[in-house]
Amino acid sequence: MENIVTGPRVDVEPDILSKGCCGSQDCENKSLKFSDLSLEDLRKMNENFIKERNWDQFHSPRNVLLAMVGEVGELSEIFQWKGEVSEGLPELTEDERKHVGEEISDIFIYLVDFASRCHIDLSKAVIAKMAANAKKYPVDKAYGQANKYTDYQ
Repeated sequence: MENIVTGPRVDVEPDILSKGCCGSQDCENKSLKFSDLSLEDLRKMNENFIKERNWDQFHSPRNVLLAMVGEVGELSEIFQWKGEVSEGLPELTEDERKHVGEEISDIFIYLVDFASRCHIDLSKAVIAKMAANAKKYPVDKAYGQANKYTDYQ
């Protein structure tokens, strides 16, 4: 079977694209686990994709950020006028769920590219931010609450 994307340590087979919106036939499964591709694997795959097309010249941090914002708008359009949507998106059609997965993927690809171009280690930044949020929202004060962090100081 021919690979659609080949990275330094990762081969993604075309059949992954047939598994629906979330890489699983069960899109309502609340215990969904992501596959084991690392951020670095994804960064390298996207870097190769961009280089093969000579698109690096267009991927300044500003341009990547604006492209990502555009993709967030496209994702928002899927949910516009839908009202509340439950976890797993059971109210959406299979085509709509697939479209959600595509738009989330676009956003994530641009996010990883943007972080790389800003020389931000996304994994370390996320861990640091989660630690900061844990301090801003202590469990004993924030449990079951939706207040701004300044209310807990």
